[in-house]
Amino acid sequence: MARLSSHVIALFIVVALVCAFVPVFSVEEAEAKSLWNTCLVKITPKCALNIIYVVFGNGTLIESCCHDLVQEGKVCHDNLIKYIADRPSLIGREAQYLKKRDDVWSHCVSISKTA
Repeated sequence: MARLSSHVIALFIVVALVCAFVPVFSVEEAEAKSLWNTCLVKITPKCALNIIYVVFGNGTLIESCCHDLVQEGKVCHDNLIKYIADRPSLIGREAQYLKKRDDVWSHCVSISKTA
């Protein structure tokens, strides 16, 4: 469990550094700031990290985070994941991440409808 926590923390640090220091190619800076201010405030940090770890790593989705994700909305989810997937270090694997993004969304919507 400690190993998973250290991986999640390391992933968060990497994502934060990438977002802070790498030039934005697909989303302009003003739009990125808007996404940050309007989307990330709708989801808990724990759930945001969990979803990022599921899409970009090999994490297991915490079902309770699905409620947060659905409340965040599809537009926010799509844009935030695309924003991260467009980083230069991830180029070439965008399609894989976007498919995982869509799979997570579909799964969370189906769980939210049955709850």
